[in-house]
Amino acid sequence: MHYSTIEKEEIRTRKLFLAIFYFCAVSMAAITFYALYVSIGEYLSTGRVVIGEVLVNTDFPVHGLAKLVTYLMIVTVVGWYCVTKLGRDKVKDIPKSVKSILQLIVLAIAIVALYEFIYNALIWNSLITADVMKGIIRLDKINVPYPNPNTPWNLVFATKMSLAAFLISAHGFYTISKPKREQTD
Repeated sequence: MHYSTIEKEEIRTRKLFLAIFYFCAVSMAAITFYALYVSIGEYLSTGRVVIGEVLVNTDFPVHGLAKLVTYLMIVTVVGWYCVTKLGRDKVKDIPKSVKSILQLIVLAIAIVALYEFIYNALIWNSLITADVMKGIIRLDKINVPYPNPNTPWNLVFATKMSLAAFLISAHGFYTISKPKREQTD
């Protein structure tokens, strides 16, 4: 079977997106399992856990480089982008009624994610400012006892992951809302 140059390029591009997606998926799973393992150990020894703190406190591959939460945010967004590129042909012919419902759902998720991002960023900034006024610098250690006081959330984690959720849902809304002829280009 002989493929044209355009078909060969499409196959190469698809393989590239697939390889990147698998890398992102494996990275997300590894980071998540590591965080669960360390968090369970912390909970068993102290009876308390701060959501996302282990990802904020872990530099990878060496101390002073990026934190695991940053890698998680990046591979989540990049993985989503690869999924949309890989699956665009399979969803381009969905009925308009289903498309409309999906648009509303994704728009609602984008609104909530944007609100959470702004909320977390403002709280984090306010607490950093309050600490600096006291002469304390603890950027990565700040957490908020919300929504459950027994399981606070690290604000670095909450801010980065809500930003990732907003980017993904905004891109999803854009992708679903594109006219049909643009989606085939």
